[in-house]
Amino acid sequence: MPVAPFKTIQNLINGQFQAPIDGHYMDNYEPATGQVYALTPESNERDLQQAVAAAEQAFPAWANTAAEDKAKVLHRLADLIESNQDDLAKAETIDNGKPITLAKNVDIYRAAANIRFFANALTQFSSESHAMEDVAINYTLRDPLGVVACISPWNLPLYLFTWKIAPALAAGNTVIAKPSEITPMTAYLFSELCVEAGLPAGVLNVLHGTGPSIGAPLTTHPKIKAISFTGGSSTGTAIKLATANQHKKLSLELGGKNPTLVFADCDFDRTVEQVARSAFANQGQICLCGSRIYIERSIYKKFLHALVKQVEQIKIGDPLLDDTQFGALVSKSHMQKVLSYITLAQQEGGQVLTGGQSISIAGRCKDGYFVQPTLISGLDNRCRTNQEEIFGPVCTLQPFDHDDEAVSYANDSAYGLAASIWSQDINRCHRIAKQLNTGIVWINCWLLRDLRTPFGGMKASGSGREGGLEALRFFTEPKNVCVQFNY
Repeated sequence: MPVAPFKTIQNLINGQFQAPIDGHYMDNYEPATGQVYALTPESNERDLQQAVAAAEQAFPAWANTAAEDKAKVLHRLADLIESNQDDLAKAETIDNGKPITLAKNVDIYRAAANIRFFANALTQFSSESHAMEDVAINYTLRDPLGVVACISPWNLPLYLFTWKIAPALAAGNTVIAKPSEITPMTAYLFSELCVEAGLPAGVLNVLHGTGPSIGAPLTTHPKIKAISFTGGSSTGTAIKLATANQHKKLSLELGGKNPTLVFADCDFDRTVEQVARSAFANQGQICLCGSRIYIERSIYKKFLHALVKQVEQIKIGDPLLDDTQFGALVSKSHMQKVLSYITLAQQEGGQVLTGGQSISIAGRCKDGYFVQPTLISGLDNRCRTNQEEIFGPVCTLQPFDHDDEAVSYANDSAYGLAASIWSQDINRCHRIAKQLNTGIVWINCWLLRDLRTPFGGMKASGSGREGGLEALRFFTEPKNVCVQFNY
């Protein structure tokens, strides 16, 4: 399933690939070159009506399919992802701009792992029972909801697409999925694999298009029972407002402005390496990246200089080359946004320690969307640069004097997704982890994920949790059944 030099993407509706009903398409750009390489459907409510009808028709049979049989289909799908990993990784890199080694070792690997995890989990998803002494017994049924919507972002396209679809399908729902219009290619290739794996027609329908053209109608359609959304906080708020009177289930995984707390007793060299990784993986385009770096004052200058040196060794280049560590930003508009924040940071009194510029890569990538990894010091914690999500390769550094100040800085944000703590004092780590207002805390590590654990944030970073049993619970409706004993 190689990616053709120029490809027209299609929607998947009722097991068939088809063009958007109105025939409207959007240009799809390769970020590394700035050139159009594919066309993406701009679907609308007419396409949605077809998809909803297909999903409704497919729901009863899929909901009543034995868990073992659903698992077999999902395992076949995971097998196909693994056997096509090279083509999928190349497609992800061309579509997104990330280094191909990252696409292969993280995105495509996790996509298969997501499918396989929930294929196994659905066979272990047990009901609860509660005995009322000698009077009665209660048990809980967990029924699939029906037709649900899964909306995924552009930064980890196939990874997060499968993260939502897998538990929804495993729980017995039928799905209408919308990938980001900026990075649609691997969702389209995944659609082809779903048909090859034998997923019944109508169980998964994939509609491509923009937020206004298909995203908004999808979230407000009266027959959509639940929405799982990952994306910007402002869009999450809009979904909440638009669905307020519809009583849909919502799972919203939104933005982050994540703190990294570095203490003087950290494992210095390893911490420098991992903090650089947490700041600039995927060009800083991961909601979990540590963009606010707080360093204990006694090692602040030493750590700052070491981190600058580490960052300046990151190899920027053509993302299709195996030795590239840092690729292109996802779009021209996003590159301009990131550069505007670097300008803002300087206006707010920040000093650029390294990076801060857009760059041109010789050869085929000369017109690509590349921005240097950027470290900035000298800013106040309340400035816009430290308070607003940039979602790119821009990080700030600030010193702190004691534990309470570090916690205060970390919590001084509208966001509350993730944090990392770097210290060899395990008592301090546990104590501070408890105090941080984030849904995830990593201690002496970053992005180490167990798929069984709950994932999500607080405040503007979202509501609800994904992952493991949390995801299966979200995509089902609990029903208590009480049976009184007869005497």
